[in-house]
Amino acid sequence: MDYVVLDTDVASLSFRRRLPAAMAVRLADRVWCLTFVTVGELTQWMRLRSWSERNQAALEAWLSGFALVDSSHQAAQIWGTLSADGKRRGRARPINDTWIAACCVAEGLPLATLNVKDYADFAEHHGLALIRS
Repeated sequence: MDYVVLDTDVASLSFRRRLPAAMAVRLADRVWCLTFVTVGELTQWMRLRSWSERNQAALEAWLSGFALVDSSHQAAQIWGTLSADGKRRGRARPINDTWIAACCVAEGLPLATLNVKDYADFAEHHGLALIRS
């Protein structure tokens, strides 16, 4: 089985049943995973919008169907490398994007994203595999 990590944008669109057809086709035969960061971002999104209990339960049920890519010692070290290298190149990236990339690199998993520009530096310099539509 081929595993793929969904970036928060792809996960959010999938949850709302608005995933672009081209991306859905690229992901069709893969096992979808989420990082701990995406679970946190989606939970924050839900809480800031004061979702009803029913909608909160729907998100929780949907999230429970995914394999979770959690932090690890290796991912933390990779995060430090990605962060430092990006800053030295004058391309500092947002903390959450860097964590998502670090988790993918640590586990050797590709990242499905519609925000390719956010991850292009990691792909070019650190071997992050990207799936784009």
